[in-house]
Amino acid sequence: MAEAHQAVGFRPSLTSDREEVEFSAPVFQEIYLSGLRSWKRHLSRFLNDFLIGMFPASPLSWLFLFSAIQLAWFLQLDPSLGLMEKIKELLPDWGGQHHRLRGVLAAALFASCLWGALIFTLHVALRLLLSYHGWLLEPHGAMSSLTKTWLALVRIFSGRHPMLFSYQRSLPRQPVPSVQDTVRKYLESVRPVLSDKDFDCTAILAQEFLRLQASLLQWYLRLKSWWASNYVSDWWEEFVYLRSRNALMVNSNYYMMDFLYVTPTPVQAARAGNAVHALLLYRHHLNRQEILPTLLMGMRPLCSAQYEKIFNTTRIPGVQKDHIRHLRDSRHVAVFHRGRFFRVGTHSQSGLLSPRSLEQQFQQILDDPSPACPHEEHLAALTAAPRDMWAQVRRSLKTRSEDALEAVEGAAFFVSLDSEPKGLTREDPAASLDAYAHALLAGRGHDRWFDKSFTLIVFSNGKLGLSVEHSWADCPISGHMWEFTLATECFQLGYSADGHCKGHPDPSLPQPQRLHWDLPDKMHLFISLALRGAKTLSGDIDCHVFPFSHFGKSFIKRCHLSSDSFIQIALQLAHFRDPQCLTLFRLAVDKHQALLKAAMSGQGVDRHLFALYIMSQFLHLQSPFLDQVHSEQWQLATSQIPVQQVHLFDVHNYPDYVASGGGFGPVDDHGYGVSYIFMGNDTITFHISSKKSSTKTDSHQLGQHIKAALLDVASLFQEGQHLKRGCRGLGEEDSGHKASSLPCHSRVSRASTTPTNF
Repeated sequence: MAEAHQAVGFRPSLTSDREEVEFSAPVFQEIYLSGLRSWKRHLSRFLNDFLIGMFPASPLSWLFLFSAIQLAWFLQLDPSLGLMEKIKELLPDWGGQHHRLRGVLAAALFASCLWGALIFTLHVALRLLLSYHGWLLEPHGAMSSLTKTWLALVRIFSGRHPMLFSYQRSLPRQPVPSVQDTVRKYLESVRPVLSDKDFDCTAILAQEFLRLQASLLQWYLRLKSWWASNYVSDWWEEFVYLRSRNALMVNSNYYMMDFLYVTPTPVQAARAGNAVHALLLYRHHLNRQEILPTLLMGMRPLCSAQYEKIFNTTRIPGVQKDHIRHLRDSRHVAVFHRGRFFRVGTHSQSGLLSPRSLEQQFQQILDDPSPACPHEEHLAALTAAPRDMWAQVRRSLKTRSEDALEAVEGAAFFVSLDSEPKGLTREDPAASLDAYAHALLAGRGHDRWFDKSFTLIVFSNGKLGLSVEHSWADCPISGHMWEFTLATECFQLGYSADGHCKGHPDPSLPQPQRLHWDLPDKMHLFISLALRGAKTLSGDIDCHVFPFSHFGKSFIKRCHLSSDSFIQIALQLAHFRDPQCLTLFRLAVDKHQALLKAAMSGQGVDRHLFALYIMSQFLHLQSPFLDQVHSEQWQLATSQIPVQQVHLFDVHNYPDYVASGGGFGPVDDHGYGVSYIFMGNDTITFHISSKKSSTKTDSHQLGQHIKAALLDVASLFQEGQHLKRGCRGLGEEDSGHKASSLPCHSRVSRASTTPTNF
């Protein structure tokens, strides 16, 4: 998603004057540090697992084993084959009266050793089982006997109730693909978009790379893969994100939208109260590991490490490199409204505040008539400035306003109470959706604290949204949290008939704390520069959102095709308008599926090439091939927003209460960023972004091409013939950008701001 922007034209590290920084650390030292970071995470998780339960065993299983050993000893049986007697001999002799105590201690020590050995065996067995990827290569809907046996064993060794981080120490290491296979796949991927001359030059560079540098770089990567659990993830976080000196806004953030067609309540404070309460409920489940681990295609567990930094997390700017600051807990949120900052407590002595109590505090902020202090209104624009500039200003800010800065950076998350309404409107549905997306992605440049892991945005008409900083996690993690939030605040918490949160106000509740900043006049210059840059960047972004309702996932399934591959190939058609037919389309879908499955099994191309490039920088090896790979421009970056918790939404009785996805900024100055989400079975919502300053891009025009490409592809199938004919009739009636961006059924007219009772 947004990381693509950082990967384009990637350079290891740049100083403020744009000179490249030398890699001073020896390669073995860097490999050692990578492994050290990995083992520290494992140790931290091990201690957490021990307190909660040794998956797939539990403290109760140890007690059962100890009791069984004691029972066998009472029956004059020795299940230890003499080991307990040897343990007793090693224990201190406390006299005859404590002889029985020595026996109990010996049994406890033997039970603990046996219990640990059994757990270790289970972990090794599960890791070996999870290294099997043969099921990915099988046709959809078909499962071989080997895969069925494998799945049964995985379920047996996984235990009955796995928790969120239960699989972490059993996940296999990230495999290092064959460098020959990676280069071959890369050449296959660029062949359709390069001229014959350019491709021949690239192929020559690739062969030279394989002959001269590849084997040495690959050896070091394999060494790192044996020492660290993932040979690429720490470098990806550091060099793609934390060392990037670009502004976070648009370049490293993405957004998530509210329900598209309905707004549960028009009361801004009430919506904020329910949403904040739901988010903190999610954090409670997260802390207790009550969130189920994500299973790939319902079978293979995925890594859950990124869940650890959802809350209480801030990206702290540095002159050459940022760092992620994560707190174990935070009992307040930072709130921004009309240029003022507030600290709102979220807990009392009895626990989490009720939604009505939170609404009460948000309403007090909305009713507060006090003005912003000088320079305070635009202070947050500094978080949208280049990172080296913000790092220097932050040092001064921390010295003069340490308490206020800590209240913001130490908050569970950031809340922005916007003074304007946003969302789908009846008067101009297309333009209102585009403005909604733009407000979530960039806002006004000074009303989001872009350093926070995420900002909850609540508009004046009750519409919600999320702005997420990307370095700490990928979209599926924040998407999972967002689905829970929307479903919980609507279907579980709900609203009263007058649109307020359920319950009663608490008159004893303390008022929100106004944060006070000491901002000297000399800081005003930096704030003004940051604001000017943020407004320029924000004004250059062209966002376009449209629901495509001619068909959805159900139609694609009837065509016996992968829904994601169907959309991906249609997007390529929309961008390049290549000639196509049904046979070629099926071949393209099959190829995309093969590449997807290769990436899912750790055999992808881009991360491997990236790691090879980083290693070459550490070793000071120049590779023209790797330099060319990492200087390419990505004109079309796409991403699907997955719907992971279908059980939370009743799409049959409440078809409009489904998540509408989100989007991200363009990955290239002359390219597009496109994301999409399947809303139920019959609608696909697209989020498109590009830059207005480019003469080569137009988000609305690409939206037209996407719709035309989808209908062109659908017309290849017998069931899609009527869709093509229907589209022509619609096009004749409404031919403008805005009109053609509307859904083709009557659900648009149901966008309202009236409260809905559940």
